[in-house]
Amino acid sequence: MDIKNSEYRFSPLVVGLHWLTVVLIIAVYASMELRGLAPKGSEIRGAMKSLHFLLGLSVLAVVVIRIWVRIQAGAKPAIHPPMPSWQAALSDAMHYALYIFILAMPLLGWLTLSAVGKPIVLFGLPVPSLIGADVALSRQLKDIHEALATLGYVLIGLHAAAALLHHYVMHDNTLVRMLPGHRP
Repeated sequence: MDIKNSEYRFSPLVVGLHWLTVVLIIAVYASMELRGLAPKGSEIRGAMKSLHFLLGLSVLAVVVIRIWVRIQAGAKPAIHPPMPSWQAALSDAMHYALYIFILAMPLLGWLTLSAVGKPIVLFGLPVPSLIGADVALSRQLKDIHEALATLGYVLIGLHAAAALLHHYVMHDNTLVRMLPGHRP
């Protein structure tokens, strides 16, 4: 599989990792939101929490791979027609914010569970704690994690809206560069 981006589109590996990240993040949010439908202390609620943690760690693993692949893939494909420099700068800032978000969220979740001080078990396997037990810190980390989750809805929504705006209003190739199987 060619890892390098072409002049017109991102490499299939970059595209695949992007859409895998999308699917995982949807599943992370779904497990978080659906957990609230189950009664506290129920098996289903516990399973949703475990699923949320598993999916979050999956996002972390995929984003680390994604960053490595993105570096190896080379220059981004050109946008035709080119956008103004202020839009390019805003686009870069949004992408950096999204990468920080998808790195920080799983780490904050893992730190929160570590600070609770209970053993972290994921499908029967122990997961190492990143920090020692500190209940007050766990509450602070949980609050930050939840606040950033809300911010995530905004970042993701803006990202999707910008892609659609570029496609349907500005009529450039911003979106199609990242669509699977699309040819220039």
